Order: sequence, then structure tokens, then C-alpha cells
Amino acid sequence: MNGIWLEFERPIVELEKKIDELRGLKGVDDEIERLKAQAEKLKKSIYSNLTRWQRVQLARHPRRPYPLDIIKTITDGFVELHGDRRFADDHAVVAGITKIEGHSLAIVAQQKGRDTKEKIRRNFGMPHPEGYRKAMRIMRLAAKFGIPVVTIVDTPGAYPGVGAEERGQAEAIASNLFECATLPVPILVIILGEGGSGGALAIALGDRILMMENAVYSVITPEGCASILWRDASKNKDAAEALKMTAQDMQEMGIIDATIPEPVGGAHMDYQATAKNIRSAILTNLDELTQIPVTELLDARIRKFRNMGVYKS
Repeated sequence: MNGIWLEFERPIVELEKKIDELRGLKGVDDEIERLKAQAEKLKKSIYSNLTRWQRVQLARHPRRPYPLDIIKTITDGFVELHGDRRFADDHAVVAGITKIEGHSLAIVAQQKGRDTKEKIRRNFGMPHPEGYRKAMRIMRLAAKFGIPVVTIVDTPGAYPGVGAEERGQAEAIASNLFECATLPVPILVIILGEGGSGGALAIALGDRILMMENAVYSVITPEGCASILWRDASKNKDAAEALKMTAQDMQEMGIIDATIPEPVGGAHMDYQATAKNIRSAILTNLDELTQIPVTELLDARIRKFRNMGVYKS
């Protein structure tokens, strides 16, 4: 990855460069149109046959939209709330109250950074315990006022540092799982980019779990898995295949409920189209979930997660 294009996209880039070189020249309109058609055909061929590792690369793309990009586009005024009222405000977690087309809801999301300064401030999207406690504080606030919760997942995992462990990282994640299981309002989960391990699951226990077409969801990163199994992080491609971590894999295994489509080439190719698809998915699912009585909602939520991993011989 060079920061803009991925290695498997090189043939597309080369065609686009040829088209740019021909623009402005006389008598080459037919050739430009031919190359454009060839480029579109190539895009469809490449992006419809992505390997699992290539989808990991798209999920991590530096230009991929992050939760705040989506929130600013689809909401009618987002009021961010800060701090866990115990220790600090974790900037890897963004949470607050907003409206989408007149529907009040709470949003809890994991936010990465783009430049070096922002990445450090957001801790590369890896929450500390106070981030998870802030998330739960906002979820409880939503329950108090009877409004649904939308969580947006995008993290390689919870921060594994000494300080985080000292402040109860495992307990914070476990408490979130326990409380989300019985939170008396609808919870809609959207996995936007990376859904890494318990760091993702801490805000991903909900009534409906949706994944972006090129997002990934797994107990560990491919690099981490390769390091453990083969003691060689360079075997990340093999690990990605073994982990079966794509949206298509997750839907086949019944871990998620639906996939949200992305523009050809990935979500970063068209922020507006991506945001429109996410807004539509939120409104459709919340319209359905808010019609279900709370007791039935909670029974179905608990049953949903208890059934994961169950099999009959």
C-alpha cells in the first residue's frame, strides 16, 4: 500500500494514467472511450473477485471513511458527549446524541486518525477502559430516554497497554457485554472497517449486526494470527483465509444479519454513496426494531448470541 492505491489496483491505475495522458489531445476521443470501458470492466472484474486479504487492505485503506465522516454526513446535528466520569475522556471512542430524519438516537463509535497527530490522539482507534465505560454511559443515557443505540465499529482491537490493564480493560469489556445484553432499547451495530476481537465486540452486541461489504470481523488480526500459528507475521494472507473474516463469511456463518453495499472500489471511492447506504440501512432497521416489544427484543437478542457457534453433529 502506498497510501493511495493498493498493489492489486495497479492495473486500474495504469489504465487511468493512459486516459489522463490522452485527454486534451485531438482525434483520440474513440480511444479514450475504449479505455474507459476497459477500465470499468477491469474494475468490476478485480473488485468482484477480491481475496480475503485484499478485503482486509480495503477495510484498512487510509482514505476509507471513519465514523465521524459518516456521522457528519447522515445526522442532523451531532452532540458529542465526553468522559466516563471515572478517569478520563478516551478519544478513540466517539459518543453522543443526534437525529436522523427526525429519529432521535445515540451513536457510539470507534474513531481512528488520519495524520500522525490525530492517530496519536485517537490511539489508532484502540480504546482504553475509559472509552468503553464512556460508551456504556451513553448507552445507559439512551435507555433512560428510550431512544435506540447505533454503534459503529472500527478498531484493530482494545488497547493492550499496561495502563489499560491496570484500569480494568477486561472488566470494562465484560461489563459492556453484560449490560448490552439487557439494555432495554434497540441496538443496531454497523461494522465499518475493522472489527477486531473483544475491542470490537464490547460495542457490537446488538439486535442487528450489519457489515460494510469490505469490512472485516475477527477474533484477531491476520498478522497476530500468523505470529501465533506460524511465528511469522508475513503469512498474514494465509491467516486471513483461515480466519474467514469477511462480511460474506460472517453472513454465511450467521454472525451478522446483512451486508451494506459499497461503491465499486470500496467505501473510500464515494463518501456520499457510502453514507447514503448506511443511512438507509439505519432507518430501515430501526423502523423494524422499534416496533418490537422490549421483552421480545431482549429475548431475541440473547437467543441470537447464545446460538452463535452452536452446531449439531
